[in-house]
Amino acid sequence: MGAEASLGRRAGTVARWPVGMGLAFWRYLWRTMPLHRSDEDGSPDRDLPPPLPDGIATDRLQRLEDGSGPLFRRRYRVRIEGSRRTPEQLMDVLLREPNRAAPIEVAVFRKTSGADGPLQVGDEFVVRMPGPWDGPVVVVDRTPTSFRFATLKGHLEAGQIEFRTGPDGDGVRFEIESWARSGDRLAGLLFDRVKLAKEMQLHMWTHFCERAAKLSGGRIRGGVHIDTRRVELEATVGR
Repeated sequence: MGAEASLGRRAGTVARWPVGMGLAFWRYLWRTMPLHRSDEDGSPDRDLPPPLPDGIATDRLQRLEDGSGPLFRRRYRVRIEGSRRTPEQLMDVLLREPNRAAPIEVAVFRKTSGADGPLQVGDEFVVRMPGPWDGPVVVVDRTPTSFRFATLKGHLEAGQIEFRTGPDGDGVRFEIESWARSGDRLAGLLFDRVKLAKEMQLHMWTHFCERAAKLSGGRIRGGVHIDTRRVELEATVGR
């Protein structure tokens, strides 16, 4: 039953691709924001995610060792000039409603566990997306300028992702950083080999950065920077 349910979930995810991909592709064609991409080889001693705190749904977490293939450490970053919000104020908006920055035609944050109000450690969400990263997450860390999710069992990735703000000279910096590997070989094929999921994910988070800048009341200077480090983990992180 578990395997059949997993296959059914993947089939359902794939079935949602045409509409979401069509909208994302349309946005991709008409976008004018410069994207600056870099790809490098990483290493396990420099590029693993932060340690998970104790007591966070430990029996349901989908850790790196539960995944498949290489780890991708990816950071999306923008510098916002003319922001009318401080880093703390901008993050407060996102803590209260992350969907204000998400392109909801292809991705929606839906809280499944936790009290009403801003994100708190222990809150659980399902991020609905037309691609193999759709799945459940839990908030494992929160500060006045950041929050971090970890994947739960059933997610199509294994790892963590953090959203953060900070000062950048007389501007504001907004970043999204993820440390994740594919949840299984099928997701890995779509992400690392076919590249389809990789481009969909890139669209999602670069668009999130652009919307965060709009929420601040400022504008992005210098485009969106996407830095990717690929880490082979088979020798150090086993199943």
